[in-house]
Order: sequence, then structure tokens, then C-alpha cells
Amino acid sequence: MPAPPTFKAALGLAVKRRREELGLTQEQIANDTELHQRWISNVETGKRNPSYASLRRLAAGLDLKASELLALAEQIEASGVGALNAPAAARR
Repeated sequence: MPAPPTFKAALGLAVKRRREELGLTQEQIANDTELHQRWISNVETGKRNPSYASLRRLAAGLDLKASELLALAEQIEASGVGALNAPAAARR
């Protein structure tokens, strides 16, 4: 049985899914939040672990509260590694 995704990977996937749901690019989120596009990319790929202040700014750019974004990441983490590879349509 595959290991569940790390929380950083799950958070990154939650950010990416939400951004795509809103039809936004990383650059648009970066402009709205004053966060760097590369930093957002690194969060989405699980390479960065954002501070709480940055997480709040990122969540606001995704029209969410930080707690809502964290809850999405926790759902992904709990659902296991299969959720990381599932197409968007299959996740709905």
C-alpha cells in the first residue's frame, strides 16, 4: 500500500486544485497576494512550507480562509496517495 502524501505535498495539491478551480494562473495569484510566482510554484510542488503569514495571504488569493485551505490539505492527506494522481473530474 502506498504511503499517504506528506502534508507539504497535500497542501501543494490543495493550492493547485483551488487555483485551477478559480481559473487563475500562478502569476495572477502572485500579483494579487504580493507573493512571488516561483514561491507559489514551489508550494504547489511541495518544495516549500509556507509560514502562517504567507499561508494566510495565499489562502486569501484563493478566496479562502487559511483554515479552509488547511482543511482541504488535510482531506487530501487523509485520502492517500491516489488522490495526488486522480484527474480533477474524478475528484469531484
